[in-house]
Amino acid sequence: MGAYAALAAGLINLRYQTGSDSNMPKSLLLIIPGSIVLGLSLTTAGKKLLDSKSAAAVGMTVGLLLFIYSFVV
Repeated sequence: MGAYAALAAGLINLRYQTGSDSNMPKSLLLIIPGSIVLGLSLTTAGKKLLDSKSAAAVGMTVGLLLFIYSFVV
């Protein structure tokens, strides 16, 4: 759900800040990680990778940082 939220927030940001300077890099910072994790969660190998404790810790940390970033942008 976090990957989908990051992807959605990036796409919403892209739409609502049309014409703003450096909008694309700001939005892509949310869209790319969200797309990668969402894609990983749909494959068998990705599910195994995401199931480890270290991946969960990294995912929670990055997810929290992206969540905070989505409000700052």
